[in-house]
Amino acid sequence: MLKNSGDMVAAVAALEQVVATDHDFSLAHSALAAWYTRLDRHEEAMQHARTVCQLEPNDPFSYTALSVACMRGGRIPEAEDALAKSRMLQSGS
Repeated sequence: MLKNSGDMVAAVAALEQVVATDHDFSLAHSALAAWYTRLDRHEEAMQHARTVCQLEPNDPFSYTALSVACMRGGRIPEAEDALAKSRMLQSGS
């Protein structure tokens, strides 16, 4: 809806309302991480990506997304750690 209309700021505002109501809604946090990254709001993107990892600690994609958010936000060591965690989960270690 809002995303498809190209109104990223309104889409982000709507998603922020969703997570304010349901803090454990990991898909909304994941979407916020992606949208904040697109808006070059990297601190917010990393915050939501970290929340996804807390809510979904066994999901490798959560850590991959955190790695991307951290890399774009200039947090290279944290990005590398998140990617390593993703690979560990993927391998079943």
